[in-house]
Amino acid sequence: MHYKRTLAEPVSQNREKGFLEAGIEAFQSGAHIVRRRGEMSTWQLWLQHPERVWVRKCLFYIHLWIGAGVGLYIVLMSITGSLIVYRNELERAPSLVSSVEWIVDLHENLLFGRNGRFVNGIGAISVILLCLTGAVIWWPGISNWRRALAVNWRSPFARFSWDLHSALGFWSFLFVLMWGISGLYFAFPQAFNSLFGMIDRSDHFTDQTLNWLSLLHFGRFGWLAEAVWTLLGLVPAVLSVTGVFLCCRRVILKAPPVRPY
Repeated sequence: MHYKRTLAEPVSQNREKGFLEAGIEAFQSGAHIVRRRGEMSTWQLWLQHPERVWVRKCLFYIHLWIGAGVGLYIVLMSITGSLIVYRNELERAPSLVSSVEWIVDLHENLLFGRNGRFVNGIGAISVILLCLTGAVIWWPGISNWRRALAVNWRSPFARFSWDLHSALGFWSFLFVLMWGISGLYFAFPQAFNSLFGMIDRSDHFTDQTLNWLSLLHFGRFGWLAEAVWTLLGLVPAVLSVTGVFLCCRRVILKAPPVRPY
């Protein structure tokens, strides 16, 4: 006859160890049984196999289709935004003034005045949603999160694109989110003024906060910050290109999805 061990048994066999040690042993034994039966709580599933959580699946497809829809727009904003970081310096050359102002109008209004700025507001909302959904679906599981912070340069192109998209998205998250929020402010300043007016009726910090938001958008903190902002400003373009490639590979070419790790 095979003897089956029960959860209560460690307590009875180890009274001399005390209830604490016996309880730990019982817990470990119970956890082993649960794992063996394949039963996992939602939290355990999220920690170990997040790709199986239905919320993540929903957010993944929201992220995928928003990214595919605004991919070209993000590339345009990324490149023009990096160029106009040096707007003041470029306009010192009289021959460049008209070209610089054209790029500024393209970045701020899409060359369509108020209508273009409204579209920019929708684009900024899309960028914010991409950041928030991306932050959730980035999590690859507790055993793989360190690998998701780096890029394997020798991997196949699809794997490389996934790694680059994931790692760049993680390290640039705060910058891209800041650009989305500040871009939304530039598109709908009255909405921000009304919101802060309700929060800060005496205007203790509203003007300073909104001014800082403007400075952060363009990196107006000296030449070093402007150089950093120019390089980081191209990151959304890279994220967009890699994201659209992965989307087309999966949806159009029907290739199997790249497994996270």
